[in-house]
Amino acid sequence: MTEHSLVARMTAALPQMLADLETLVRCESPSADLDAVATSADVVTELGTARLGVRPERITIEGRTHLRWRLGAGPARVLLLGHHDTVWPIGSLDRHPFVVEDGVVRGPGCFDMKAGLVIAFHAVAALPDPSGVTVLVTGDEEMGSPTSRRLVEEEASGCAAALVLEASADGGALKTARKGVSLYEVEAYGRAAHAGLEPARGVNTTVELAHQVIAVGALADPGRGTSVTPTVLTSGTTTNTVPDVGRFAVDVRVRDTAEQARVDRAMRSLRPVSDGARLEITGGPNRPPLEHAASAVLFARAAALADRLGLAAPVGAAVGGASDGNFTAGVGTPTLDGLGAVGGGAHADDEHVVVGELPGRSALLAALTDDLLADPPPRGRAYEPAGHVRLFEGDPS
Repeated sequence: MTEHSLVARMTAALPQMLADLETLVRCESPSADLDAVATSADVVTELGTARLGVRPERITIEGRTHLRWRLGAGPARVLLLGHHDTVWPIGSLDRHPFVVEDGVVRGPGCFDMKAGLVIAFHAVAALPDPSGVTVLVTGDEEMGSPTSRRLVEEEASGCAAALVLEASADGGALKTARKGVSLYEVEAYGRAAHAGLEPARGVNTTVELAHQVIAVGALADPGRGTSVTPTVLTSGTTTNTVPDVGRFAVDVRVRDTAEQARVDRAMRSLRPVSDGARLEITGGPNRPPLEHAASAVLFARAAALADRLGLAAPVGAAVGGASDGNFTAGVGTPTLDGLGAVGGGAHADDEHVVVGELPGRSALLAALTDDLLADPPPRGRAYEPAGHVRLFEGDPS
C-alpha cells in the first residue's frame, strides 16, 4: 500500500469522521419523537451537504422526515441506504455520553447506525465521480419503516445494487442474509359470564387462546430456521368474569419466502377449539427475507476489493434481525447489508464503535460503490456472479 492509497486517504480523514459522528450522536433522534427526528434531519442535512457538496431532498411523510441525495444528472444505479432515527429516548446522552476512549466510541445510536451515515458520506465524497449514486437516509427504520418502506422500495427498484449501512454483525461480518418477518395478532371472542356463579354459561377466551398459542407455536420449524413465537397476550377484564375477548401477538422469522408463505397459510387456517368461540387473524408478512442469493454477487465483489485494498477478507453472516435491506432484496435488487460500523451493543448500554475499523470500512464502501457504478449487475441476471471488480482508476493499491 502506498501513501496515496484509498485506505490511507480514509485514515487521514479519521479525525473528521469522529467529529462528524459526535455531531450526529449528540443530536438525539428517537423514532417516535417527530420533532426530534426532524431536528436530526436538519443536522444530517448540514453534515451530508458539507461532505457531498449538494443539499438533499427533504421528504416528510405523515410527519416523519427522510432525506435523499440523488447525485449526478443520469439515472440512479447504486443505492446507499441508512437511517438516522434510533431507539434511544431523549435524555439518554445524560446516562451514556459521547466519548472516545481506548480506541472505542460510545454513545446512544453510534453503532446503530450513525457511524454508518458517516461512513457513507465520506465514501461517496471520495468517489472520482458520484453520478448515479443515491444516498437515502430514512427516519423511521427502528419502527419498522411504516412511512419509508415505499420510498425505499421505489429507490431500490431503479438501481442495480443496494448497499445498506447498518452496523456489521459480530466481528465486522457483512450481513449476507436476513430473515423475513411476519407479524400477526390472534383475537378470540367468546361470551362473558360470572366466574363463580355460572362459569359454564360463558365461552372462555383465555382457554381458547391457550389452545391457539400451542397450535401457533407448533408452526415453528427449527430445522429450516423458522421461529413462530407467541408474545404479548391479554384476555378478560376482572378476576371473577369469564373473559369474552382476548388476543395475543405472534412474531415469525423465516429464511425464505416459501416458509413465509407456509406459515401465513397456516395462521389463516386457525380454527376455534371452544364451542361458541370465534377467531379473527390479522397481520401478515412485514418484511421479505434477504436471501443469500441476493447478496452473493456483491459479497464476492467486496471480498475481491478488500484483497486489493489490503484489508482483511470479509466474512458473511446470516442474522435474524431485519432491516430495510429486506425491502430492497424483496424488489429484486442485489443487496449487501452490514457495511456500516464494526462494534457491538446495538440498542444496549454497551453500544460502541471500534475507531480503527472506520477507515477500512469507508474505503471498502467507496471501492465497491465505484466498481458497481462502472459495471453494474444486469437487472435481468441480478443474482448471477459478475466476475469483475475494479478500484478507482489510478489508485495504486
